[in-house]
Amino acid sequence: MRNAFVKALTELAENDSRVTLIVGDLGFGVVADFAERFPNQFLNIGVAEQNMTGVAAGMAMAGRIVFTYSIANFPTIRCLEQIRNDVCYHKLNVVVVSVGGGFTYGALGMTHHATEDLAIMRSLPEMTVFAPGDPLEADAATRSAAGGMGPVYLRLGRAGEPVVHDQAQIPWQVGRAILVRDGSDGTLISTGGMLATAVDVADRLSELGHQVRVLSMPTLKPFDSQAVIRAARETDLVVTLEEHTVLGGLGSAAAEVLAENQSGVRFRRIGVPSAFTREVGSQEHLRRFNKLDAASILDSVLSLLDAPTL
Repeated sequence: MRNAFVKALTELAENDSRVTLIVGDLGFGVVADFAERFPNQFLNIGVAEQNMTGVAAGMAMAGRIVFTYSIANFPTIRCLEQIRNDVCYHKLNVVVVSVGGGFTYGALGMTHHATEDLAIMRSLPEMTVFAPGDPLEADAATRSAAGGMGPVYLRLGRAGEPVVHDQAQIPWQVGRAILVRDGSDGTLISTGGMLATAVDVADRLSELGHQVRVLSMPTLKPFDSQAVIRAARETDLVVTLEEHTVLGGLGSAAAEVLAENQSGVRFRRIGVPSAFTREVGSQEHLRRFNKLDAASILDSVLSLLDAPTL
């Protein structure tokens, strides 16, 4: 996803001199070409993320569309006050880009686990929240954000995430879920890098005779309530998947919709518990540790599918 973002941003900057990238002294392997080609649209602010956000706000006030870029929690939690007061309050065209959502940088320990960011960003007034599920969604989200839509949070993986969608052109629309697979036995709704896992689980369920719907939810705010309501009406089970705490993110958003519409559907949030993951290891290892791997999710969904309906 990171590479798709940089590629799209480079193409956008070539055609729009307002598009500007500010980095926190990292990413040189992927942003070097951008920096060389657009020296007047690039700034390395150093390891000073709060200052990075303030500078971005000032540049946005002067007419720029500014992307700030750093690892995991650093462009979000470290400078939350500046995002809230400088960017959101003034409705500025600043796109906060976090590379390494979830446990992408798991080997560096909990300081680099981005597992509360969606909840925090989603709570901010005026903020649009994107968590694309594959490189095609990352490309589309970047292009939407570069159009100047006010404050945006763009949560990316690092690199190597597979393309999940079959078609080259996805039906992208801000605030809308994307139907990846259809089915009537249940619905898996994923956000961010869990999309490939959701499809894997759906494939395994199909082999066992269960046809489940897969929805990708690349926009957490605004949220596609209607897609969730349709899933509740048309399938017997709704399960959300996210590499994020179960509090405040995708699962909470879906639960709010289902509760307010008195759906009565069977519902389960699958994500990270509200606890620090003190384990250290690769993203794959930490997903298994938190039961976010395909095998663990399959067991959870099967237990729900086989449970009697009340």
